[in-house]
Amino acid sequence: MLIVENTYISDDIAEYYFQCDLERCKGVCCEAGDLGAPLEENELPIIEQIFEKVKPFMSEKGREIAEKQGLYILDSDGDFSTTTVEGKECVFAIRNEKGYWSCSIEKAYQMGEIDFQKPISCHLYPIRITKYDAYEALNYHQWEVCSPACVLGQRRQVRVFEFLKEPLIRKYGKDWYTKLEQEVTEWEKRRILR
Repeated sequence: MLIVENTYISDDIAEYYFQCDLERCKGVCCEAGDLGAPLEENELPIIEQIFEKVKPFMSEKGREIAEKQGLYILDSDGDFSTTTVEGKECVFAIRNEKGYWSCSIEKAYQMGEIDFQKPISCHLYPIRITKYDAYEALNYHQWEVCSPACVLGQRRQVRVFEFLKEPLIRKYGKDWYTKLEQEVTEWEKRRILR
């Protein structure tokens, strides 16, 4: 377990390798699963505010469902997530001519239409955050659809926390990330001594 400020971080984030391999997985994480993308409460008004500018980038079906059913739901655990198209892909998921899934929110961001890149849960994947009263727990979510990312990460020697440097800094800041790197270095030394 690594501890940085008020975050408890699974050793898996320092130990395992990961780098998205869209050529192999085709972004299926936008489609697979029981729910849409997890949303933080502070992201709900942002999603509502940017919707009009994101709409032109969405699929017709996604746009239709978002307009009829809403942009997000509150699940049985009391957590928010994006609405899905018939229990499959996120309403913001779009498929290109190669069959790869991507995010219409991120597309609008890349085109300079909005300044919100995408939900932090998507940006941080495969890390999942569990919030508690006094701290947050960061865990590596292992999922079969991401097997190609594990293979590519291993081949390139990119660990989970390294692959996710940008979104971790987006979420927690540069100082926090520097402390995480120091914690990982100390963790590696302890492993060698065992």
